[in-house]
Amino acid sequence: MLRKTVLVICGPTASGKSALAAEAAHVLNGVVLNCDSMQIYKDIPVIAAAPTQAEKELAEHRLFEIYDCAKRGNVVEWLDLCVAEIRKLWAENRLPVVAGGTGFYAEALLNGVTPIPETPAEIRKKMRQRLSEDGLEQLYAVLREKDAVTAGKLHANDKTRIVRALEIIEATGRKVSDWYKEPLLQKLPEAEFKIIKIMPPLDIIAERCCLRLDKMVYEQKALEEIKKLRARGLDAALPAMKALGVPELNQYLDGQMSLDEAVTLAKLHTRQYAKRQRTWLKNKIKADIVFENVYQGQKDYLQQIFNVIKL
Repeated sequence: MLRKTVLVICGPTASGKSALAAEAAHVLNGVVLNCDSMQIYKDIPVIAAAPTQAEKELAEHRLFEIYDCAKRGNVVEWLDLCVAEIRKLWAENRLPVVAGGTGFYAEALLNGVTPIPETPAEIRKKMRQRLSEDGLEQLYAVLREKDAVTAGKLHANDKTRIVRALEIIEATGRKVSDWYKEPLLQKLPEAEFKIIKIMPPLDIIAERCCLRLDKMVYEQKALEEIKKLRARGLDAALPAMKALGVPELNQYLDGQMSLDEAVTLAKLHTRQYAKRQRTWLKNKIKADIVFENVYQGQKDYLQQIFNVIKL
């Protein structure tokens, strides 16, 4: 194995990337590292379509289900964790297999991140207090005054990004829009990335998304997972509470629609998300191999990966 190789497997939801990653890690002395912004949370394995028990038994998985659902995960924190795991695996002469469908996570690993420093805890606390006292509308007005370019790109109800932008301005004295003019910071410059994309036709992905949602809701425990989150009184704006299917099933649990209506709406939104994923991956990620069919155990997929890795 090339000592600094990282295998990256990406694709839209329901494309079979988790299964392919587990198989590749199994035969290549590798470990699967999570690159999915929802699979990083505990307590929602059904909702997040986390790797199955069989996949976990086939190969070691890391960075899956490590955060409580009350936490707001972010790409910078994930990237630091992922880079640390990759370097550990290199030291053990094992292959890092990074797998997931969150495009901006993959892009950060492959291309780098804007070098915005971490904001101090006291500033984050101060901004939360201002949000509580002044309200989001007032904070958005402040952002428009201090950084009109960034404010113009955000919806007036985007609480997370508005507060984050003001934190950055407070901590650094610079506009967020100015930070984004800086060269990207590459966290893993020594890596040789080998990139695999699974890009099935949209109609196939749409069908698989619908089948998966039916199974999650009617056969598995998606509703139980959501009821447990609701019982904790978690903020609806938390990432875990906005996972695919959660807002719609919450509407059902609130009595706003029937279960079948909620599932139908969730299917629509999931198909739309998969379409956006596929378009983003097509335009943003250049791959060594593009598989045009869902992975369902095809041996030639693994053989082509072997050829790219050059074992």
